[in-house]
This record gives sequence, structure tokens and C-alpha cells, in this order.
Amino acid sequence: MSTPATAPAHEPATDVPLAARARGLTKAYGTGETAVVALDAVDVDIARGRFTAVMGPSGSGKSTLMHCLAGLDTVSAGRIWLGDTEITGLRERELTRLRRDRIGFVFQAFNLLPTLTAAENITLPMDIAGRRPDREWVDRVIDTLGLRDRLEHRPAQLSGGQQQRVACARALASRPELIFADEPTGNLDSRSGAEVLGFLREAVDRLDQTVVMVTHDPGSAAHADLVLFLADGRIVDVMHEPTAEAVLERLKRFDALRKN
Repeated sequence: MSTPATAPAHEPATDVPLAARARGLTKAYGTGETAVVALDAVDVDIARGRFTAVMGPSGSGKSTLMHCLAGLDTVSAGRIWLGDTEITGLRERELTRLRRDRIGFVFQAFNLLPTLTAAENITLPMDIAGRRPDREWVDRVIDTLGLRDRLEHRPAQLSGGQQQRVACARALASRPELIFADEPTGNLDSRSGAEVLGFLREAVDRLDQTVVMVTHDPGSAAHADLVLFLADGRIVDVMHEPTAEAVLERLKRFDALRKN
């Protein structure tokens, strides 16, 4: 099943600008009778300037989908585009450059360097690439995430929520075309998690960013514009304008069907 549902299978959607898309995306681990199919001929469109959540039970393929779309994992079959650039078949050096220049990442682990200040962690990827940050944009990101008074602090001097905000700012600082967030609230308490989700929402609404988030939590998914539900390596349902209650109800329905 593809999204949006009106898009013909294996054809790019024409009614919305896309940040990324995949056609016939298949990922298998192993070969022969022991092969495990993590993604089974998935078609998906990621709309630009929107917040998309990806949900599904353990083993459904949601993290694999994110890793393939981000060029972090190879595919067994199918094609993937970031904007107008097809990334399937790119050499590792080209993929590394593409991820560095055009994609931002927020993971469950904050991945901050303990010896650097928050400000230095935010601009680190650009510093490594030898690129001068757009100071006006970086300042806008810092203010949107409420980090102005924490810039000289090192990670050990920050709370978990503040560290994840720094990680969000780092992902946003280079003004990427697409931000992937993998369980970004997994190591946070409920209050800090809600703050980070609010900041990702603001990144879409105020900074015109595109966010794809893998999550298992209906409350987190409710911050998105669209939820993709995966099961057994396929997109089995799509929900627009989700609420936590509606997402939870949909997940319960899937569980009942799987048990039957």
C-alpha cells in the first residue's frame, strides 16, 4: 500500500512535493529458506514539509524502512529517491556525503561529544565537513529549541531533555531536506519527551522542515500529520491527522487480527 493512497503503485505522486519516495522497496536478510523479509515491496511517499510517524509491532520493518530511506542500509530490490536524487546504487562515499549534507538524524541515544559545549556539538557535522554554518539559521534553530542559555554547557551539565534538544538542533543546523528521528523520546521522562516532540512539531510548522519519526508510542505519533502502520514488512494502513486514542485503537485492531 502506498501513501498517499491516491498515488498509483510504483508511480511518483504528482499532487504534493516529495522529500523522499520509494518504489518496490524490499529488504531481505539471509538467503534461501532461511531468508527473513524485513520489507516486502513497499511503496511510500514522504511529503515535504510534513511530520510523518512510522509505527508497527516489533519486527514489522519500521526501523529498517527508516534506515533504507536514509541510505544507512542497502536494499535487496527497489528504488529510493531523496528529492530528485536516486540513492539506490550510490557508492558509499557518495552516500556519506549525501547523508552529511542533506539529511539530519535524531536517535534515542543523544550521541553528543562530552568534551564539547552544546554550541560546538550543534555545529560539529558542518565543522567536520569544512562548511561555514548559516549563522542566522542556526540562531533561529537555537531560539526555537530554547537553547540560548545552554550553549556553553557541556552534555554532563544538561538534563536528558536538554541533551536531546541539542541533538535536535544539530540535526536541524545544516538545514537538511529530511530529518529522521528513531524513537527520539526513548531515553526521556514523559515531560522531556513531550518537549522534544513539541520541538519536532515546531521544526515542521515554524522552520518548514520534513520529519520522519519511528515510534511505538501512540502519544508520540499524535504529534505527526500522518501515521504509516507497518506489519510484516508492508504498509498496511495510513492515518491522517492522528490522535493518541485513534492510533491506540488502530494498534489494538491490528493485534487482534494478528492473534486470529
